[in-house]
Amino acid sequence: MTDTLVDPKTALVVIDLQRGVVAAPTQPHSTDDVISRSAALAKAFRARGLPVVLVRVSFSPDGADMPPGRTMQPAGAFTPPAGWDELLDDLDPHPTDIRITKHQWGAFHGTDLDLQLRRRGITTIVLTGISTSIGVESTARAAHEHAYNVVIATDATSDRDPASHTHSTERIFPRLGRTATTEEILAALVQP
Repeated sequence: MTDTLVDPKTALVVIDLQRGVVAAPTQPHSTDDVISRSAALAKAFRARGLPVVLVRVSFSPDGADMPPGRTMQPAGAFTPPAGWDELLDDLDPHPTDIRITKHQWGAFHGTDLDLQLRRRGITTIVLTGISTSIGVESTARAAHEHAYNVVIATDATSDRDPASHTHSTERIFPRLGRTATTEEILAALVQP
């Protein structure tokens, strides 16, 4: 087996690039940089006929579908602003894109993401999005547990806290898969 960054059965999974999530500033990469790099990857994946998965988080107004459990910061009722969970137009969503709505941090639990990927024979996923240490890391962990090859575009992810981003990219992601820049992933996509 050759050691490639991407293979012919790779999908791009974009985490939570939606109005309400990108409204807050992120570090070390700006939300604008994460959005533009994710959009560039989505365009390249579509051009190669590879799946693009757009994941958003959404909850009912009463918060009944939020994950239960005792935490230091309880979720409680959630009254989001109108349109907070809408995917960004900057991603240029296509009708062929797979759309996943999640109700927790990771994109696998309680969704049909694994089913959609397996039906397409996907073996590798490339992850982008916000927040690095929450939605992206949770999805990367579950992807690894589901036996997918995982690649994280570290300059197409960002966090509210730069130390959390650094911890995920330097300590966690190398144990779950590979890290690469958007440029490196785009270059790998054009290789035969």
